[in-house]
Amino acid sequence: MVGSLFDVRHWRPEIVVRVIADGLMLAGAYLLALTLEFEWFVLMAGAGSQPQLMDTFFRSFIIGLPVLLFICLPIFALVGFYTRNRAYASRYKVLVIAQAVSTGYLVFGFLSYLLPQVFPVPRAALLSAWLISLVLLIGARFWSKIWERVALHSEQRPLAGTVRTARDGRTILVIGGAGYIGSALLPMLLERGYRVRLLDLLLFGTEPIKGCLGHPNLELIRADFRNVDQAVKAMRGIDTVIHLGAIVGDPACAIDEDLTIEVNLMATRMLAEVARGSGVERFIFASTCSVYGASDEVLNECSALNPVSLYARSKIASERVLLELASESFAPVILRFGTVYGFSGRNRFDLVINLLTAKAITEGKITVFGGDQWRPFVHVEDAALGVFHALEAPLAVVRNEIFNVGSNRQNYTIRQIGELIHSLVPGAEIIEQGSGSDRRNYRVNFDKIHRMLGYVPRWTVEAGIRQVIAAFERGEIEDYRDARYCNTKSITQVLQIRSIQPVNGWAKELINAQYEPEPARVVNGAPGKERAVELAAT
Repeated sequence: MVGSLFDVRHWRPEIVVRVIADGLMLAGAYLLALTLEFEWFVLMAGAGSQPQLMDTFFRSFIIGLPVLLFICLPIFALVGFYTRNRAYASRYKVLVIAQAVSTGYLVFGFLSYLLPQVFPVPRAALLSAWLISLVLLIGARFWSKIWERVALHSEQRPLAGTVRTARDGRTILVIGGAGYIGSALLPMLLERGYRVRLLDLLLFGTEPIKGCLGHPNLELIRADFRNVDQAVKAMRGIDTVIHLGAIVGDPACAIDEDLTIEVNLMATRMLAEVARGSGVERFIFASTCSVYGASDEVLNECSALNPVSLYARSKIASERVLLELASESFAPVILRFGTVYGFSGRNRFDLVINLLTAKAITEGKITVFGGDQWRPFVHVEDAALGVFHALEAPLAVVRNEIFNVGSNRQNYTIRQIGELIHSLVPGAEIIEQGSGSDRRNYRVNFDKIHRMLGYVPRWTVEAGIRQVIAAFERGEIEDYRDARYCNTKSITQVLQIRSIQPVNGWAKELINAQYEPEPARVVNGAPGKERAVELAAT
């Protein structure tokens, strides 16, 4: 991971320019601090001491500056100055810069203390250089933001051909709204009085949303959201976009890598650019806790990412694209869903709780692979509720924020899920197998969405299992193995109708990027190592 930071292939021209600029600012700060110190000593000691002071000044600068740059610039790269830090919200960017500069100067000061004969650095000059460096480095980054908002404001004008109408914040575009989470969200929006435009290819027909069809506040556009013309049409007069459309789940995404990159990443970028150009203020994006990958710690929104699948990588890359596009008039909101379970308009049996419950009922077996892996679970209706909270919260609260969606009490191991299902279907036998191919293992902290949005899930895992059992008892599920209940099987329908565009270099680069740890962030008064996204298969 560290080596990749210094791989020439990853150093694009704009990154090289930023590194050189940071080096020049460090050099200028160090030179100014030494000059001020030199003038002070001359003033205090008199002109007779100038030759000796000049020699000390010369050695401090000529020898000390390369050492300072050799220490600071790698630290800046390691903490993400030239990659992920660019997308941080302002207050966190300041914190990261301050920590990195302070660490660099502490190491530099320690070396000068150990080697005073090699490059003596006056303590006052060291302190001054640190303060000046902080001002320059932080100021440079915020000046670029000011310039972007003022000088480049013309980029925010509506796209040619779009119609700007009077808006009241009640007109919503839901992309992929006839899917698993969307079919649970749609009734919530209509009941609350929102005007909803639904953009969906309807691979599963209208059955998932049959209860909403004919509603006066629902407009249905059956189209592929990868089509830019349809996207522009769908965005007209829209206040908020809720983007749920994607190929979901590790197995489904692994079937065709290029299709996954096109649907999950390239289309997301296109939709966000169209939305921003059309005057959409709020863009809510469905991500996943799968981005955490494998970790023994409890993770929150700032924890290190460790994706172990193309699905997770596509979501991380999409998050970064959205945060790069953020502006004063365009606010992305990223929701990282836990492992979803339960029933909605479009049911699924490729999810661990639903699948194990179905097997327990129909086969009398609960097959657990491994069992020690942790997962954060959330009912599909509570996932939709998380979207609803992000929609109704004041824009200032959710602007450019990432939220894990779920609850702390629903972190379970797969073995615990098997035992809970067994307690409700006692006739089934628990069978433990090897670890299998799924390497994901993570527990997630959900304090942020509870604290900031007042989000409280309505379902428990036990209630969700009972919901599945009741559906079987009523005879609503004929064959849980049917292709319509499984994303991996259903993806063949997408492959039959697909029209894949060439995968651009930027998309491949983002998908294959390295994901270094992000800075610690305070959660409920305590520091945590955090960051996250959604998951959807066993």
